[in-house]
Amino acid sequence: MKKKIIVLTLCAVLLALCFSADAQQPAKVPRIGYLNAVSPSTVSDRIEALRQGLRELGYVEGKNIFIEYRYAEGKLDRLPALAAELVRLKVDVIVTSGPLPTRVTKEATTTIPIVMAQDADPVGNGFVASLARPGGNITGLSAQRPELSGKQLELLKETVPKLSRLAVFGTSTQPGNAQSLKETELAAGAFRVKLQYIDILVPKDIEGAFRAAGKGQADAILMMVPSSVAASDRKEIVERAIKNRLPVTYPQSQYVEAGGLMSYGVSINDLNRRAATYVDKILKGRKPAELPVEQPKKFEFIINLKAAKQIGLTIPPNVLARADRVIR
Repeated sequence: MKKKIIVLTLCAVLLALCFSADAQQPAKVPRIGYLNAVSPSTVSDRIEALRQGLRELGYVEGKNIFIEYRYAEGKLDRLPALAAELVRLKVDVIVTSGPLPTRVTKEATTTIPIVMAQDADPVGNGFVASLARPGGNITGLSAQRPELSGKQLELLKETVPKLSRLAVFGTSTQPGNAQSLKETELAAGAFRVKLQYIDILVPKDIEGAFRAAGKGQADAILMMVPSSVAASDRKEIVERAIKNRLPVTYPQSQYVEAGGLMSYGVSINDLNRRAATYVDKILKGRKPAELPVEQPKKFEFIINLKAAKQIGLTIPPNVLARADRVIR
């Protein structure tokens, strides 16, 4: 009887120790992969927006969540290797910033969940089956709004009333470029503006693009879908616009903050902040296929009066009144 009591006591003690050891095991800290085509300095505000979104949901980077950052630094041929590296690390979810990072990540994995921080045309690019039912392992946020090009041209026409010739800068290899050009052409027809499309495929094309716009006697320039080329060389584009004294409307606020004239478009920072909600849901067990792709909710019209003064342009009061933000 005493032996049985001793054996049972030892078993109870060992069992208690096992439970105690299990309880003391630290919980696994989730790891997020983040893939971007450009350099961190170029998109620092977007990264901070994602971090802010995570903080709002209770995640503290380095404490209860880790982020593996990978940047192609504008060298797009590096993207596949960087995506493969994140897959090898077996991260819990990968956040992609733009269609090119999303495409290479899609090719690298069919199992790890992918969250698009923004994409101009997720369905057209083949990333999701539909916005309501993504299917597969990709979901996130769409930057698609068909009326954007028309609105950009409308604001530019109000800013430059005598606008009759417009140079359009685009990147034909960029997903969504063809659709945006079609929408711009429709808007130009309504405003009786003649278009001159100029393709910018690599950074060295920027100088030639402004030269071509000058030869075409362009009154202004409209930049369409932002590309990794334009993002990496934002400063050069802005400086050449000022040097050539050409009004330019940009698709994102970062160009205006860098000294550009005006921008109207989706708030990319807001999309990046909202990407954190997808990360949170996936880490809590939801499947990307079950999470509908959301569309933009916040738009921004920003004017830089310093830039206007540099090119000798007076912004009409009715246009200024419509701006969400004015840089003086």
